[in-house]
Amino acid sequence: MHEENKVAPNGCGKIRGGTQNEAALLALMEKTGYSMVQENGQRKFGGPPPGWEGPPPPRGCEVFVGKIPRDMYEDELVPVFERAGKIYEFRLMMEFSGENRGYAFVMYTTKEEAQLAIKILNNYEIRPGKFIGVCVSLDNCRLFIGAIPKEKKKEEILNEMKKVTEGVVDVIVYPNATDKTKNRGFAFVEYESHRAAAMARRRLIPGTFQLWGHTIQVDWADPEKEVDEETMQRVKVLYVRNLMISTTEDTIKAEFNKFKPGVVERVKKLRDYAFVHFFHRDDAIAAMSVMNGKCIDGASIEVTLAKPVNKEGTWKQHFNGQISPGSENLLGFPNKEDGHQKSLGKPASLPVRLNGQHSPGPPEVERCTYSFFPGIKLTPISMYSLKPSHFSSAAMHLDYFCNKNNWAPPEYYLYSTTSQDGKILLVYKVLIPSIADGSQSYFMPDKLCTTVEGAKELAAQFTLLHLGKHKRFQL
Repeated sequence: MHEENKVAPNGCGKIRGGTQNEAALLALMEKTGYSMVQENGQRKFGGPPPGWEGPPPPRGCEVFVGKIPRDMYEDELVPVFERAGKIYEFRLMMEFSGENRGYAFVMYTTKEEAQLAIKILNNYEIRPGKFIGVCVSLDNCRLFIGAIPKEKKKEEILNEMKKVTEGVVDVIVYPNATDKTKNRGFAFVEYESHRAAAMARRRLIPGTFQLWGHTIQVDWADPEKEVDEETMQRVKVLYVRNLMISTTEDTIKAEFNKFKPGVVERVKKLRDYAFVHFFHRDDAIAAMSVMNGKCIDGASIEVTLAKPVNKEGTWKQHFNGQISPGSENLLGFPNKEDGHQKSLGKPASLPVRLNGQHSPGPPEVERCTYSFFPGIKLTPISMYSLKPSHFSSAAMHLDYFCNKNNWAPPEYYLYSTTSQDGKILLVYKVLIPSIADGSQSYFMPDKLCTTVEGAKELAAQFTLLHLGKHKRFQL
């Protein structure tokens, strides 16, 4: 049962907490004609707006807003975000005390407006010295289902998921890397809405739930990275999956050169997928059309445009705390092994996800490098003189953060255990020796990793997230 408080223009409805300027909010509602409802720890302005007809805006129209001053409310925020376009719904997350929780979700009526909001309002100085963060909100409709019997076909999995959950749209199943007659022990189930996926996850999550006599694993799938159309129009790299392990880069290059010799610049193969780089975008588009579904060494391949990922921007987005109440997402680590891979067959651009959103799919296609010419003058520099934006690694950022607060460097202690299928799983405990005022000085995430690097990154990011909640610690 949830609590709901309606705020009416006539002032009859009271706003829980009462610490904000009620008159200013009522004036905003009177001016715009939008309604306002508070429920389940959030306050919804609009959704739909006055006179709206038809379904809600499609996916991709919502942005996440972080680092909002705690004493700032809709009367100040809505006019700022209206600069980018018409707001369908503004959801401000609220504390019981009446303060906001530092973040909100703004849904626009079109994707173009949402992209404009990110462009003009990310790092916007909303108050003197206070800068907000704005990025795309990931409305996940896909679940990862692990520990599925490898002999099950797509149709069997789809039918079974429709029996036990509602709103199933599709099931994505990938062939085993070495035996294409079997699946990889996991599947992705697509639902008609985030709510349907959340309800399905809630039903399936207990460890007692079984399919075909197996206790399944259930979690949110890593949502694919949303890349703007302008960026995608410049991509000239293809992502090729479902390759045989034995297929070589030379074979892939030769096959993709068949329809037009000499168009492939280079091929980078990793396990059973590869990135095929072309000299010209037009050739990449033509090759995608020709090669998708073709057989190479007996395997039917899938070919799509590769999605570039900005590592720095991705890390910032996750560290800024994109936490959606009710999304039920957990801390986790997208493992690349069969049966545990939560991304769509693609390696994560950053092997960590925060409590709220998983890191996105394919790796960065091109690393940003600059030519080093003879005669260029180099100046010795300390990493601590740089800005946080220069670090894409959570571990490096934590080291920088400790130095900034005049603390000793963080200490990492590695622990291990063995999974049910015999894998060595790792987790780091991070100790911050300089915190000696009674607050927690050590931090350990509740998820394990299969690699040392992944475990360290996850532990560092987990520590940063918790330190960032303390107002006296400045990130």
